Amino acid sequence: MEVEKSPISIEQEDSEMGEGDAVEKPKSNRKSSSDSDSSDSEDEAEQTEQLLTLGSELCSNPSNYDAHVEYIKLLRRRGEIEKLREARENMNALFPLSPAMWVEWAKDEASLSNDSNFEAVEKLYERGISEYLSIPLWCEYLNYVQEHDPEVRQCSADGISKARNLFERAVTAAALHVALGSQIWDAYTQFEQAILLTIDQFDIQAKEKQVQRIRSIFHRHLSIPLANLKSTLLAYKAWEVEQGNALDAESDSVDGISSHVASAYQKAEEMYNARAHFEEDISRQDIFDSERFQHYMSYLEFEKSYGDPARVQILYERAITDFPVSSDLWLDYTRYLDKTLKAGNVVKSVYARVTRNCPWVGELWVRYLLCLERGHASEKEISAVFERSLQCSFSTFEEYLDLFLTRVDGLRRRISSARGDDDLNYSLIRKSFQQAVDYLSPHMKNTAGLFRLHAYWARLELKLGNDLSGARGVWESLLKTCSSMLEAWQGYIAMEIELGYINEARAIYRRCYSKKFSGTGSEDICHAWLRFEREFGALEDLNHAVQKVMPRLEELQLFRLQLESKSFPEATDQREQTLKKTTREKRKSDSSAIDEQSPAKRQKNTSQSQKKIHEKKNTEGQNLAEANDVEERKGKVGKQVNEPQMKDTKPSKTRLYTDKCTAFVSNLNFKVSRHRLPSCCPSVFSFF
Repeated sequence: MEVEKSPISIEQEDSEMGEGDAVEKPKSNRKSSSDSDSSDSEDEAEQTEQLLTLGSELCSNPSNYDAHVEYIKLLRRRGEIEKLREARENMNALFPLSPAMWVEWAKDEASLSNDSNFEAVEKLYERGISEYLSIPLWCEYLNYVQEHDPEVRQCSADGISKARNLFERAVTAAALHVALGSQIWDAYTQFEQAILLTIDQFDIQAKEKQVQRIRSIFHRHLSIPLANLKSTLLAYKAWEVEQGNALDAESDSVDGISSHVASAYQKAEEMYNARAHFEEDISRQDIFDSERFQHYMSYLEFEKSYGDPARVQILYERAITDFPVSSDLWLDYTRYLDKTLKAGNVVKSVYARVTRNCPWVGELWVRYLLCLERGHASEKEISAVFERSLQCSFSTFEEYLDLFLTRVDGLRRRISSARGDDDLNYSLIRKSFQQAVDYLSPHMKNTAGLFRLHAYWARLELKLGNDLSGARGVWESLLKTCSSMLEAWQGYIAMEIELGYINEARAIYRRCYSKKFSGTGSEDICHAWLRFEREFGALEDLNHAVQKVMPRLEELQLFRLQLESKSFPEATDQREQTLKKTTREKRKSDSSAIDEQSPAKRQKNTSQSQKKIHEKKNTEGQNLAEANDVEERKGKVGKQVNEPQMKDTKPSKTRLYTDKCTAFVSNLNFKVSRHRLPSCCPSVFSFF
């Protein structure tokens, strides 16, 4: 096999060829050669500057994926092998490489070392196939082992066994790939056919055993719904003819083959036909990625309806290869695995990959920790994953909180169980809680999440740590940062009451009843103290609480009334403005309605209106005169009635009022109490 040359060897050959040709070329060519050298030097200087720029960018921002890719391309173009190898390792430490990048890397290393460094190249292929599903990468790996592994190339027993194990791994990982899976099967069949040719023709038993092995691979291939299955059937029939069986090798019918193979083939054909339109949709090149993604999701729903987990997983892997950083796809994939497989190395490896592709999604790290716990992983492994997760950047602090709580949950469960792990003790839980508080307190002050964290910590200090002072210390640390949070005080008090420490709970009430809380919290804590003393305290304790609480409640009530009185004029002004606006709109609509009338009708309406106004004025004049007469008569009667009353030393009691003077005050809030009226209207009450 012709080995692909490294970039260094290619550049060396080009430079040597240039020097040899320059001796025989005319002077004009020498001039053009000097121009080319000048251009090359300029390109080299530009590349050097780009390398420096990319190197500084990666030093300041190692997470720049595109900068890594460009840096590797430029180093490969320049043939700087050592720097190229280091750059690839640095990138792979942070990101998974694409299948094409793995193939390129493996070929570069293979071309440099030939067969002397076979194991190093083999490890590169192993790393590559563990990150993404790629049929081309698997085929390159299989070809490389067949051509460069000394044992396989010599067809030794160990070499053949090693190659077969590798082919079976490839079949398990990729042979269900509907579009390209046939490439794995074809390579497997060709390898076994090559082994058949190496067997001594007089060793009838060995040859027959190998023939059965090849036939079995064909049968397995024909039972799987793959593209180009008819061509596989024709190849199988042609091979059977070579073995001396009478079959029509040119017909794609199942006549002549065994019934169970024919039945499996026909079922596979039906399954492929049911999936053909899905395969066509996801392989189209004239659509956007969003549309292709939706086609994948529809295809997945179809496969799930059939209930074959292996086929569903292969399709998920194909979608992941096309959309490696889609967090929604990874979340859906892991949910499916958790539901179907629960635990195992397969699920564990998927979570290890997903946290490299989408490290910014906190939920994926949480599920990874739960997966490790279900698989009974060691504390060392779980702790390492947890520490790695804390190095990631999540979008919200709630994700960090969920991660810390998941870590504590796992420690609590394993410590409480009978596993007897010597590495586990309560100090790990206390350390995790303290780490969470130190990180989250500055960012989640006065939030329900921070309260939940401290409440959980205090409860575990009591249940697992058996440390009452530690639990109280947890609540006190929360009150230092969240003293205006009512739930923190209530939680602290509830713990003391639950434990039966009534005096300690009373002391907390005395500390917090005068504090200002949001909403009605200030009133709530006062009423809670009174209720507490009624249920747990003595009469003296209740009296003391009443003496403390009632002035506080009156102060709060007065404060509420002041706020309401300030807001009442604003509401009144707003209603008046709304009323004026409505009146203006009504007048405007009336005027516009008049303008729309015809001239004749408008004149008629005007005369009628004037007539009505004249009649109304006359009526109002009569009513006013009559009203004046009535008032005048009432005045005389009132004067006659009041004269004897003034002469009487004991004034008689009026029918409506008992006071000496009645004042009408408007625009007062209905909640204003009687004793506050003098302060609200001092000008009126100054006469009393």
